[in-house]
Amino acid sequence: MNPTKVDAWIQTRRDIHAHPELRFEENRTARLIEERLRHLGYAVESGIGKTGVVGILEGRLVSSTPRMIGLRADMDALPIQERNTFGHASLYPGKMHACGHDGHVAMLLGAAQELSETRNFAGKVALIFQPAEEGGAGAQRMIEDGLFDRYPCDAVFAMHNWPGLAAGEFAAHSGPVMASSNEFSITIHAKGAHAAMPDLGTDPIVIAAQLILGLQTIVSRVCRPVDPAVLSVTQINAGEAINVIPDRAVLKGTVRTFSHDVLDLIESQLRKISQELCTAMGARADVEFHRNYPPTINDPAMAELAENALRSITDVTAVHRHLPPTMGAEDFAFMLMQKPGAYLWIGNGTGDHRTVGHGVGPCTLHNPSYDFNDGILPLGVRAWVAIVEHFLSASV
Repeated sequence: MNPTKVDAWIQTRRDIHAHPELRFEENRTARLIEERLRHLGYAVESGIGKTGVVGILEGRLVSSTPRMIGLRADMDALPIQERNTFGHASLYPGKMHACGHDGHVAMLLGAAQELSETRNFAGKVALIFQPAEEGGAGAQRMIEDGLFDRYPCDAVFAMHNWPGLAAGEFAAHSGPVMASSNEFSITIHAKGAHAAMPDLGTDPIVIAAQLILGLQTIVSRVCRPVDPAVLSVTQINAGEAINVIPDRAVLKGTVRTFSHDVLDLIESQLRKISQELCTAMGARADVEFHRNYPPTINDPAMAELAENALRSITDVTAVHRHLPPTMGAEDFAFMLMQKPGAYLWIGNGTGDHRTVGHGVGPCTLHNPSYDFNDGILPLGVRAWVAIVEHFLSASV
C-alpha cells in the first residue's frame, strides 16, 4: 500500500486524537469527515442524529440486483484526562480518545479513499460516521432521524479495535459479541428510628442487605447455567447520622445479558424479589429498570461473509469465529436490530506500538494511557474494502 497514503491516514488519526470531542459534540470531527468525503466524490449528508455524517458512493460494476452496504465508525471521545505525553496527546483537558474511535474514523476515511479510486463493486456503499457511542445511543438517534429510511442498507458492519488481540488478527463472532447494558435503582421505603431503639422502626439497611443476597440468586438459581448473565449491585446509599436508623435506602446496579429473553427474566425476578421481600419485612420497594443498549448479536451469515472477505487479505493471520464475547456493551446493537450485519474486532496488538510518551500500560480500552495502534490502519482499510467488494460483488 502506498506509504504516502498510509502516512496521511496516520496524520488524520493523530489529528482527531489531539482534538477529542464528547458525545453529540463531534462538530470538528464531522466537518473534517464531510470535507474529505466531498473531496473524494461522495454524496454527503451531515447532521443525522445531530452530528452524524453519511457518505454515499456508487460502484462502477453492474448487477441485476444492486444492493447497499453500510459501514459504521463511531466518532466520540471519553471524559478522561489523558496521561500520555506524545505529540498528538489530547489538547482538551478532561477529554480523550481512550477507546480508539479516532482510529475507527481514520480507517473508514482511508477505505473511503480506496473505494473512490477503484469503485470495484456493484450497488452503493454508505459510510456511516456515528456520534455518541459512549453512553449516548447515537446509533439509535441516527435511526430515529431516518438513517435507514433515507439509506436502505441491505446489511451493516462495524469494526472495533481490540487490545490484546494480536495485530493481523480479527474476530467475526457468529451470534452474540457484546452484552446488553441495563441499570436498576431500588428505593426501600421503611420507618426511621433511634439507632438505640430499632424495635420502634423498620430498618431499611438490614432489608437492603437481605435484598442484595436475594438478588444474587437470580443469576445463580433462576437463570439457566448455560445463559451468561451478570447482576451487580454497585451502589448503596442510606443514612446520614451514626445514631439514626434511616427511613430509606437506595440500591443501584447493572445487569448484562446476551439475550432479550434472559434480560426479560432477570428484570421480572428483580422486581418480584424486591417488592415481595420488602413487603414481608414491613417496607415498600420502588423499582426502576432502564434498558440502555441491547445485546450486540451478529448475523451468522454476515459474520461468515466478513470472515471470507478477511481471509482473502494476505496480511491477515487469523479470523476468529468463536472467541468469548464480552460483557461490555455497544450501541451498534441498535443497527443490528434493524439490519443483518456483523460487529468485528480488529487486533490492536499487545502494546508493542507503545513507545516514548505513552503512559503506564497496559494499553486497554477506556484507559488514560491508551493509544490506537497506527500500524493496523492499512489492514483496517483493506478489511473494509474487501468486505464491500465481497458483499457488493457484480455476480450477485
